[in-house]
Amino acid sequence: MIAGSNQISAIIMGCRENNRGSQKELYQLLRDYAMKICYRYQNHAEEAEEIMNEGFVKLFKNIGQFDEGRHANIEVALKGWFKRILINTCIDHYRKNASTATHKILTKESENIPSHAENGLDKLSYKEIIESIRLLSPAYRTVFNLFVIEGLSHEEIAAELGISVGASKSNLSKARENLRKILLKKTDSKIYVQPL
Repeated sequence: MIAGSNQISAIIMGCRENNRGSQKELYQLLRDYAMKICYRYQNHAEEAEEIMNEGFVKLFKNIGQFDEGRHANIEVALKGWFKRILINTCIDHYRKNASTATHKILTKESENIPSHAENGLDKLSYKEIIESIRLLSPAYRTVFNLFVIEGLSHEEIAAELGISVGASKSNLSKARENLRKILLKKTDSKIYVQPL
């Protein structure tokens, strides 16, 4: 964020009063941050943007619950609070669409990965890795993100998604294996991706 603590406090106060200008300012300050979080959970930018906007609606609706006076760094606290809203919104979106989600099946062509000695994993950018994660099926991608990136336990994931602990563990295992295959294909070499 570019704004200072006093400016952020003033924007938050304006949002509590449903001031459209303040809401627009907060949206502009947090948009890129929010989009990065939502983008990790969705295949399409349009879906990620839809979820992000839904997250902003929840943020504006519940901004009165955020107590900036309790935090030394308002920016960090606000981002952490908003991140939780966004992740919960992504989980809700997943639950709503879980019955219609299609699973990507790896074909024989995608499993035939050429063997080269060069290690290309080091050449992959953050964007390429995120894009690889986004190629996972919605179920695998969601569990992978919640476990690896957000640090939730399998028990917490099971409770959040309404699945069994075993299903969470299985989805994570399959996500890792599919991600390994995707990364191997991207780097065009045989690389062992250590279990996380």
